[in-house]
Amino acid sequence: MNKKGNKRINKQTLQTGRRLLRYVTGTYKAQFIAVFICILISSVASVSVSLSLKFLLDDFIVPLIGNTDPNFSELYAALAVLGTIFLAGVLASFIYTRLMVKIGQGVLKRVRDEMFEHMQTLPIRYFDQNTNGSIMSLYTNDTDTLRQMINQSIPQVLMSLLTIIVTFISMLALSPLLTILAVVMIGVLLLVTKKIGGNSGKYFVRQQLDIADVTGFVEERMNGQRVIKIFNHERVSEQEFDALNDRLYESATKANTFANMMGPIIGNLGNLQFVLTAVLGGFLSVANIGGITLGVMAAYLQFTKSFTQPFMQVAQQFNSIVMALAGAERIFRMIDEKPEVDDGYVTLVNAKKKADGSLEECAERTGLWAWKHPHQDGSVTYTELKGDVQFYDMTFGYTDEKIILHDISLYAKPGQKLAFVGSTGAGKTTITNLINRFYDVQDGKIRYDGININKIKKADLRRSLGIVLQDTHLFTGTIMENIRYGRIDATDEEIHEAARLSHADQFINMLPNGYQTMISGDGEELSQGQRQLLSIARAAVANPPVLILDEATSSIDTRTERIVQKGMDNLMKGRTVFVIAHRLSTIRNSDAIIVLDHGRIIERGSHEELIVKKGTYYQLYTGKLELS
Repeated sequence: MNKKGNKRINKQTLQTGRRLLRYVTGTYKAQFIAVFICILISSVASVSVSLSLKFLLDDFIVPLIGNTDPNFSELYAALAVLGTIFLAGVLASFIYTRLMVKIGQGVLKRVRDEMFEHMQTLPIRYFDQNTNGSIMSLYTNDTDTLRQMINQSIPQVLMSLLTIIVTFISMLALSPLLTILAVVMIGVLLLVTKKIGGNSGKYFVRQQLDIADVTGFVEERMNGQRVIKIFNHERVSEQEFDALNDRLYESATKANTFANMMGPIIGNLGNLQFVLTAVLGGFLSVANIGGITLGVMAAYLQFTKSFTQPFMQVAQQFNSIVMALAGAERIFRMIDEKPEVDDGYVTLVNAKKKADGSLEECAERTGLWAWKHPHQDGSVTYTELKGDVQFYDMTFGYTDEKIILHDISLYAKPGQKLAFVGSTGAGKTTITNLINRFYDVQDGKIRYDGININKIKKADLRRSLGIVLQDTHLFTGTIMENIRYGRIDATDEEIHEAARLSHADQFINMLPNGYQTMISGDGEELSQGQRQLLSIARAAVANPPVLILDEATSSIDTRTERIVQKGMDNLMKGRTVFVIAHRLSTIRNSDAIIVLDHGRIIERGSHEELIVKKGTYYQLYTGKLELS
C-alpha cells in the first residue's frame, strides 16, 4: 500500500476513533469522567510507591543506620501513609474497572441498536449488494472487537499514558540530568512504535475485511450445502475457501508479526535505558554532580525499569485498538448508508361512506380503506382503495448502463388477474419490485387508483399489497405468530380464518400444539408446501386489495400444488392479482396474460386470444418452445 493510501487510512482511523469516543463520552460522560479520575488516582498511587523509595532511604532508613537508639515511629508513620496511598490506588482500580464494564456494554448496546434500526431503513439495493455473511460479521466480529477495546484497551491506554506523564514528571523532579537520557529514549520508543505500529495497523485493517469475506463465504455455503452435495461441488468449495482463508492467513500473520515485534523491541530498549541510567547515575554520584543520592538512584532506577512498561502495555493493546477501529469503520459505514428515500405524502387511512356517498376518515377499522391526499392549497381529498394499477411508458434499469424494462405500458383494473410470462431475466419480478417501490423507475409512471405511487408513502403503499414469494421466509416463533406477521394487530379468530381460507388449517390442526407449535430455522421442520401455505395465510390476514404471486408454486409437487392453488384461488377472489408463473396451467383463467422478452411486452391478451394468435405464448403452451 502506498504512502497516499496509508495517509487515507490514518485519516479515516482518526475520524473513526473520534466518532467512537463521542459514543463513550456522549452517553456516559459523568461515568467516563469518574473513570478518568480513578485512573489518575491509580497512576499517582503506582508512581508514589516508586517515588517513596527516595524518601524512605534518604530521610528514614539511611539516618537510622548505625543509630544506637533508633526511633522507628516516623518510619512507621511514613509506611502507613504509603499503605493508604496504595490502598486508594487499589480501590480506584476496582471502581474504574467496574465502570468500564458498564460503559462498554452500554456503548455496544447503543451501537447494535443503531445498526439494526438503521438497517430497517436501508433500501433493498443494499442487501442485494452485500452478502448476509458480511452483514452478520458487523454484528459479531466487529462488535466483539469494540467490546475488547472499550472494556480493556481504552482504560489500559489511559492508565499507561497517565503513568508515563506522572512518571516523567517524577523523574524530572528527581534528576534533570538523568532525565535527558530518558527524553532521548522516549524519542526512540515513539519512532519504533510509529513505524511498527503503522505496518501492524495496515494489516489489521486488511484482516478485518478478510474475516468478513470468509464469514460471508461460509454463511453462503452453509445455506447451499444441498446444492453443493448434489453437484459434487465439495472440492471446488474447498479450493475457494482455501483461497479466502490463505488471504486471511497472510494478512493476520503479517499483522500479528509486526504487533508481536513491538513488545520485545520496547522491552530491550527499556533494558538498555536501565543499564545506561545506572552507568550515568553512578558516574554522576561518584563525581558528586546533580545531587544524586542513594535514595535518588534507587528511585530513579525503579522509574527507569517501570517507565517502559506503559509503552509495552500500549503496544500490547495496539492490536485490539486497530482491529476495533477497523471494525468500527465498517460499522459506521453501514450506519452512514443512505436510508431508503420516501418523499411520499399520500397515506392509507380507515374510511367510511357518508350519506352522500363521499368518504370520510375514521379511527376504527371499517374494512374500507382510502388514500388520504393532501394538496398544496390545504385541501384534502379521499380516494377509495380499489386496486387499480396502471403503468405508463415505464423504463427501468438497476444501473443506468443496463436497462431491464423498456417502455412498459399495461393496466390491471380492480379485481382483474394479470399473469406475466417470459424467460428468466425477461423482467417479470422487476415489475413487481417496482409496484412495491423497492426500486423507483427512471422514466414513466405507475399509478395506483389514479395516484402516482411516488406520492404514496412506502409503508402505506406496501400495506395495501400482499406478496407470496417462491422462497418462503418464516421466523422463529409459533405458527400463529408467523401468520400474524401479515398484520400485527390481527385477532386469533382472524388468524384462524386466514388459515382456513388458505387451506393451511388442515395441516396446522394435525401438529402437536396446533397454532402454538414452535418453528425455527425458517421452518425447516415443515415441508415446502406447508411453508407456502403459511405464506398464503400471512398474506390473507393482511387482507390486501392487490396481491402479487411470484412463482409461488414452482418449487412444490403437483399434488401439493393443487392444495396451494385452492388456497390462492380463495385469496385472489375480489382482488387485483399479478401472477408470475412458470407453470402455464395455473394462469389459464387470467384476465390478461403479458408475454415479456428482454424487458419488452411482445404479446398480451387472454389465454384464448393468445392461442389463436399462435405466437410465442402458443409455442410455450403447446411445448414447442420452453421457458429458460
